[in-house]
Amino acid sequence: MDKTLIKGVQLLQMLVESAQPWSVSGLAKAMGLQTSNVHRTLQTWRELGFVSQSKSTSEYQCTLKLFEWGCQVAGSFDVKRTSREYLLDLARSSQETIHLSVIDGNEIVYIDKIDSPQPVRAYSEVGGRAPAHCVATGKALLAYQDSQALNELAQPLPSFTLNTFTSLESLEAELETIRVRGYATNVEEWREGVRGLGAVIFDQHGIAVAAVGLSAPANRLSDERMKQLGQSVCETAEKITKALGGRTKQSKTVTKN
Repeated sequence: MDKTLIKGVQLLQMLVESAQPWSVSGLAKAMGLQTSNVHRTLQTWRELGFVSQSKSTSEYQCTLKLFEWGCQVAGSFDVKRTSREYLLDLARSSQETIHLSVIDGNEIVYIDKIDSPQPVRAYSEVGGRAPAHCVATGKALLAYQDSQALNELAQPLPSFTLNTFTSLESLEAELETIRVRGYATNVEEWREGVRGLGAVIFDQHGIAVAAVGLSAPANRLSDERMKQLGQSVCETAEKITKALGGRTKQSKTVTKN
């Protein structure tokens, strides 16, 4: 195990559980650590946004970043439970594979899935990951991230097929199209022969917490059928948003730094 990491997390836990500001020397004494090590660790947590330092007392305390992360984790479980019946409806009407995804950095994670009953179908698995910039649910979620999140994507963007967006500028233009249209498309951008659609689910704070996705072999998703199913995916995402007590995309604005 990484002892340095463990001590760093234990120090952060101390700040969380005490619910009060601490000086470097106070924390060092309470935890039996070297003052220099505590100072270095606190500076790292501060740079990452988890703690703040008072200008007047130089003491440290936790920010709301842990709370925000906790809300996102809790929200992902709530959205999975709430979404299930709507995903089943979409699966029955479309006869294609349906996903529920959340974003984690530059990737999406599939947290639920309903397989298409058809013998030829798109492959994925619950717990699996995919690059956010080239799958429909990932692009849908990226469309509602702030500019800092986009700037943290690797540049040039990793390429998987000839259709993958590889520059941030082209991806940003695509994200603007998604916000206007209401849903994202994946036109063989991650895997050749597979197309997809995705639309975002918002929580009560207007935060994009997950996305509904549909994927299928490209020969079953013509441009015309993608338009039709795109609306269905949108409607499903909006139903889930309302069931969560959230705000739909029409009232959501994108935060720009």
